[in-house]
Amino acid sequence: MAKKSPKTILLESQEPLLVDFYADWCGPCQTLAPVLDKVINELQGKVTLFKVNVDKHPQLAQQFAIRSIPHLMLFKKGKILWRKGGLLTSAELLKQLQGFV
Repeated sequence: MAKKSPKTILLESQEPLLVDFYADWCGPCQTLAPVLDKVINELQGKVTLFKVNVDKHPQLAQQFAIRSIPHLMLFKKGKILWRKGGLLTSAELLKQLQGFV
C-alpha cells in the first residue's frame, strides 16, 4: 500500500485531525509539544494529532498560508474547522477543541 501524502491525510480525514505545523529548530514548537500530547490524551481518541514539518513540506505550509510556527489547524472531512498560530496553554487548547468534538 502506498504511503499517503500529508495533504491527502488532511483532506481525507473523517475524524477531527489536529495538525501541528512545526520545525525541529523552533523553540516555541518544542514548548508546545507536551501541551499537545496532554490535550490529545485528555480528549481520549476524539482528536488525532498529525505533525507537519514545514521544512520537509514547504508547499503544504504555503498552501495553508502558514506564516509563523507553531501553527495549529483542526481539519475534519477536508474542511478547516479552526486555526491558531502561536503558543497556547493546555486549558486554552482543550477549550477550543471541545467545541468541535
